Amino acid sequence: METMPMSEWVTLEYKKMIQDVGKDNLLICSLPIGTTENDIPSELLALGLQWTTLQLDTLHKEFPAFTNIQDKKMCLLDPRGETELSCDDVNNYKVCILGGILGSHPPRDRTKELKDKYPGLLVGKRLGNLQMSTDTACRCAHYILDKQIPFENIKFIDYPEIRFSKREAIEMPFRYIIDETTNKPILPDGMLKLMKKDSDQSIDDLF
Repeated sequence: METMPMSEWVTLEYKKMIQDVGKDNLLICSLPIGTTENDIPSELLALGLQWTTLQLDTLHKEFPAFTNIQDKKMCLLDPRGETELSCDDVNNYKVCILGGILGSHPPRDRTKELKDKYPGLLVGKRLGNLQMSTDTACRCAHYILDKQIPFENIKFIDYPEIRFSKREAIEMPFRYIIDETTNKPILPDGMLKLMKKDSDQSIDDLF
């Protein structure tokens, strides 16, 4: 993570990820040196968020369940990976790496920085060819590996238009999973309200 404290946007995404996969299956690593518990949003701490300033190659020292990078059991979710993440990969990898490396639009290929830093230790796998929000990528990997739903059977919506009124709408530059009950993109609780606030602030900045 480049900056602290965490933005509202990031906080909502991490909260949704904990709700989706469980607090024991999510670890936010590589936080800036000097980060303390006081820097972590209270709502994430209440949900049991695991976090550390450790990098990938030293995670196992404090979090052995997340494996040693030398074991080559870490799968880097990379839009430029050569093959798709598959249901069978649950037998090949213990950890999926995702997060801030996915968050820029347009993409900056920050996954390349990790591949260059740990050559031969990270295997890149795709989740399709379009960028996802961080929580969507987490949810997609969860569907494929834990629920054993093949990627091609997951229903997506690309670049959805989020409409607040007849005159107010924004287009999200990401791919989202569809909630089959509502037929709408799955978003973290509170995200629509935050989008509306950010949109209003952007309009105000024009005047």
